[in-house]
Amino acid sequence: MEYLYVFLGLVLLVVGGEFLVRSSVALSFRLHISKMIIGLTVVSFATSAPELLVSLQAALNGFSDISLGNVIGSNIANIGLVLGITAIISPLAIDKGFYKLNWPVMMVLSIALYFILKSGNVITRSEGVALLLMLLVYLWVLIKQAKNERSTMPVDDSIDEGLSKTSNFKIIVWLLIGGVSLYAGSEFLVNGAVALAEGFGVSERVIAVTMIAVGTSIPELAASVIAALKKEKAISLGNLIGSNIFNISSVLGITAIIQPIFVKSEEVLTNDIFWMIGFSAIILPLIFLPKRFQLGRKRGVLLVAAYAIFIGMTILK
Repeated sequence: MEYLYVFLGLVLLVVGGEFLVRSSVALSFRLHISKMIIGLTVVSFATSAPELLVSLQAALNGFSDISLGNVIGSNIANIGLVLGITAIISPLAIDKGFYKLNWPVMMVLSIALYFILKSGNVITRSEGVALLLMLLVYLWVLIKQAKNERSTMPVDDSIDEGLSKTSNFKIIVWLLIGGVSLYAGSEFLVNGAVALAEGFGVSERVIAVTMIAVGTSIPELAASVIAALKKEKAISLGNLIGSNIFNISSVLGITAIIQPIFVKSEEVLTNDIFWMIGFSAIILPLIFLPKRFQLGRKRGVLLVAAYAIFIGMTILK
């Protein structure tokens, strides 16, 4: 039954996330928001909804390790698994925005998260507000930069122009389906994960950084693999890094404002977060050595192998 709960939870999160993205984009067109701004903000927020609902549900139910493990594990999976597999399928060209803005912001947030957790073994409401404010500053810089480079920016083909003609009734129905699916999915996934952890005799943290983290990263993985198979150039390292930035700043930030997040397993601070920082840091030398601004198949294999080692060590411990 626990496996069924986890499976249903993941399916509902994927379905809910898809409907929320579609309704959010359609609503943004209705409000006459530019396609560029929709891509940078609305879509990013909507695709972080599964992680947010899971982390919030876990924190409210007293399972803080699932809240933290979900975000930390998802960030590791986004780089080690999603980016690694995508690079293996089709080598990625790296834009300069990666090391000028996205990578530094991700590193600052990752290291800031470590010190926040280490200082009191908790993310307080005020620290949650600080994380959200950092996100707003990042978005302001991102939007300003995008407007300045509008003429040279590629068109984001992932945003369907057809959604601009969606009726108000459809938007409301999609929002309802998305919201209900996300809520039900987070309930099923958290309850199933806790039951699995008890059944296997492992901590909720282990289930969170492995199974739940991979599950909430499935939409990013599916989208990246499909785009790579189609040889689409719309995928950029910056988009995946942006997902990690949103996970820390918005998912943990909003969750902590509603319910402070406590560290219950010391492994979060002595193991997991160092893996997250390590995966974040290693990307910079990977894209510069030996061939600059490209993430090829060999480096993709290296990332996936490192992720497999992380999963293996986490489960064995």
